[in-house]
Formats: sequence, C-alpha cells, structure tokens
Amino acid sequence: MNRKQLNIGLFGFGCVGYGLYQVLKETPGLKTTIKTIVVKHPGKARAISPGHFSYDRNAILDDPEINVVVELIDDADAAFEIVSRALKNGKAVVTANKKMIAEHFDELLRLQRAYDVPLLYEAACCASIPIIRNLEEYYNNDMLQSIEGIVNGSTNYILDKTSEEHLSYSEALTLAQEKGYAESDPTLDTKGFDAKYKLTILLAHAFGLSVDPSDIVHIGIDRIGELELAYAREKNMKIKLIAHASKNAAGNISAYVLPKFVPEGHKFSSVDGVFNGVIAQTSFADTQFFVGRGAGAYPTASAVLSDLSALTYDYRYEYKKLTGNEQLEHNEHILLKVFFRHDKDVKPAYGHYFDSIEESYTNANHAYVTGYISLKNLAELYRNDEGHSFIQLDHAARIDTKKTKKEESAYAIIE
Repeated sequence: MNRKQLNIGLFGFGCVGYGLYQVLKETPGLKTTIKTIVVKHPGKARAISPGHFSYDRNAILDDPEINVVVELIDDADAAFEIVSRALKNGKAVVTANKKMIAEHFDELLRLQRAYDVPLLYEAACCASIPIIRNLEEYYNNDMLQSIEGIVNGSTNYILDKTSEEHLSYSEALTLAQEKGYAESDPTLDTKGFDAKYKLTILLAHAFGLSVDPSDIVHIGIDRIGELELAYAREKNMKIKLIAHASKNAAGNISAYVLPKFVPEGHKFSSVDGVFNGVIAQTSFADTQFFVGRGAGAYPTASAVLSDLSALTYDYRYEYKKLTGNEQLEHNEHILLKVFFRHDKDVKPAYGHYFDSIEESYTNANHAYVTGYISLKNLAELYRNDEGHSFIQLDHAARIDTKKTKKEESAYAIIE
C-alpha cells in the first residue's frame, strides 16, 4: 500500500509542539511536512526562527495544500473551534486535547461522519501508551469487563513523593511545579478533572458508551492529609489516583475517578513518577497491563507521531462499539469500600450516608471511618464539606442486601 503524503498545519509550539517538530525531523521516511505553524504570541522566544510561524489561524485552515491539522494548544474552547472548522474544511485532525474531546465528543463524532474525515487523538490519553488504538481494535470482539488506570502523570508523581520520600502533599506539589510536571494552577490535575476527561474518552472506545464528563464522579488528591499518608505507610500501601470503569451484572457501566490505596505487589504499586499504567480485564484473556510514560514532550509527541503514521495509511476510528446493538447505560448504583477522613466532631452529619461502617478511629486531632457507601452518596457527601477526604480501599465491595432483587441487579461488586 502506498503511503499518503501529509502536509501538516501545526497549532501550538509549546513543549509537545516542539517535541513533535524534533521527532518528525528524525523520521524522514514518514512522508510528512510541517508547512505552517500557528502560535498565539508573536513576541515569545522560541527554539526555531520566527520565519517558521504565522499568527493567523486561517493560514492553516484555509490553505488547500494542508491536508492534516495537528492541534496542540491548551485552550479547549479555542481548540474546538479550530478542530471543528478543520473537519468542515475536509482536513484530517490529530489532537491531544482531552478536555475538548470529552466535552464535545458527540459533536466531533458527527462532524467526522458528515465530512468524511478522520479525527485521531491517541495523545489525549496516557501519552506513550497506545491505549485508545488497543481498546478500539484489539478488544473489539472480546468481552471487556473493566479498565482502570493511573492516567495522570502529575498526580502520580506527587503521590510517589509522599510515599517514597515521606513528603507532605503540599511539599510534593511544590516540587512537581518546580520540575514542570504541574502547572502554577494545578487544579485540573489534582482535583481529578484531567483523569475524568481521559476516562470519558476511554469509555467510548472500551465499551461504546458516550457520557457527559459532568456525569462522572471524580475526586482528586488535593484533600489528602497526613492521616491518610500515615495509614498507607502503616498498611504497606501506596495511594494512587485511579480512573475506573466496569460492566456490572446488569450490563451497565459504572465509571469514576478516586484516590485508592494500592497494596504492595499490586501492578499499580510499581507505576511511579510520571508513568501511567492501565489494566484491562476481559472474560477470556484475563488481564493485560499497559505501562509507559504519561507526560513529557517526547512521550506525548510519540503518540501524535503514531497518529500521523496511521493517517498515511488512511486510518480512522470506526467506533464499532458505539454503533453496536448493545444498549449500555451509565450507572451510579454501586457500593464502594472507602476510607473516610473527617473532622472528629461531625459523625452525626455523615452517618446516614454510609450503608455500613466497619471501623472507626478518633484521636485528639484526627478521625476516620472505613465502610461501604454508594457512589451517589459519596459524591454528595464530598460536595457538602471541604474538610474531609475519601480514598477507596482495595477490597471487594458487596451487593447492598437492603435493596430489592430488582434493585440488586443494578449493583456491582467493585474492587
């Protein structure tokens, strides 16, 4: 098969944009040329000469010679305008903007079909791990039961430092910012939004379920305190931010992002620093474990490069699971076993949220309970008070025996 020549219009020349520029220089056999690079700020110093740049998006979007747009900017709203216009103009698109994809997934899918052009976004999830292509292609005829992963390198780095070097959360966050792993405003990562956007995308390719990201419960790592860190060390565990999706007994999908205690010896316990890891659980092939760098210029650029290589063969996502006959729904009716750190004087305020409580602890400064709580109640309790935190315990949850048999079918056993 003859490979297609790609004439690229590149939006953005930050860390990943420059990484892609360098990577393409080292892969001459790919038959790609960056014709135009559009950036926002004319006066900003860059690693290549100003003659490479334009400051008008139309220089790319209205150029008939450019057949591929690569979007690598950090503004999700502006990215959607660029990507949607590129698709309408018949140009293939490669993007790494997970927020933009998650918030506009259905519209972007419609545009791909209406204008018969591909949109690829492997770099939007887990950087160097080719997880989207695997979920889209390899598991198409397999009965995938669950996926869960460490999908945010910044939070993983922070949690690694609290575990291995006994830094406080605030100390580890400052270090991550100094090294460039976290932004000056790190809340997109630390509050779990980034992981939620990635999970939204993975749901579509793993199970064929399109979900508004606002419907996915997400709790980040920003409330983790010394009590949780001490508990993890005492129990020989680490804390990891995990994005989880699973199919329950009724065939519906439960999805959430939560910090989780991971025991020593678990696959995720060895995923440290800015690395990401994903575990896929299937009915017939047991489990597969993917691991790779989840942040940085070259790991992310390598995923963009993979998409560009695929485009030279006219590859596109087929979204077979989205168009299949199985009608799946998003389901919050699950029970999770959690560690709940709270103010020692607020017990009456939280007791009715829990299905059952197994352990309580209080001293002069701290208090926590462990027990089972529904995902819906967990989200409500988390919203109502900023002085506490939740961390999922690595034990199997149970079906709520207080429910009717009809209601029980909607509940899942979640680890």
